Amino acid sequence: MEITLTAGSIASLFATMLFLALVPSLSVLAVTARAVALGLRHGVAATLGIVAGDLVFIIVAVLGLSVLAEVAGAYLVVLSYAGGVYLIWLGIRLWRSAPVISVPAAPAAEPTPLFSSLMAGLLLTLGDQKAILFYFVFFPAFADLDRLTPLDTGLILLVAAVAVGAAKLAYALAAIRAVTFISGTAGHAVAIFLNRLAALILMVVGGFLILRNYVV
Repeated sequence: MEITLTAGSIASLFATMLFLALVPSLSVLAVTARAVALGLRHGVAATLGIVAGDLVFIIVAVLGLSVLAEVAGAYLVVLSYAGGVYLIWLGIRLWRSAPVISVPAAPAAEPTPLFSSLMAGLLLTLGDQKAILFYFVFFPAFADLDRLTPLDTGLILLVAAVAVGAAKLAYALAAIRAVTFISGTAGHAVAIFLNRLAALILMVVGGFLILRNYVV
């Protein structure tokens, strides 16, 4: 058993997931709100919950893709086209949408258990069932499904955990240091920039899924 993912695909997967995780979203708001209202430990707990939810979706997606690679064969080309179109559509929607920003919640009056922040992050992530479909069409751009091994799956999970976790923790730390930045004029401009850049990344990945059938 060996790792079939190349260093380039691993680096590309990490960079893409890190940037997409940095885009202002409901999960970012959850982390920053818990961090500001309850302290950095709660921001970390919410981050762990979000990462756990993402890992659940990734396992489901990767296992589903592995089975599909064994039974579908040539039909994976159709999935590649469909996935490319879907990612491009997501990119267009993200480009046209307003960034999700808000003022963090006020500090809580009573102590709150860390478990509540962990579950808040987990349930928020698991509540977004479209994430399964997103991962289902996202990973074929970075991995050869016919050669995917358990070690590859473990490496994908590690990359996702580090990328998503680092992005959300960065927001928690930033929220502690500068509570009002994300809701100010400068924060709004940064949020718009991240939205547009993330939209371009999604469209580029989608285009790659479509065009690689002609290149290979």
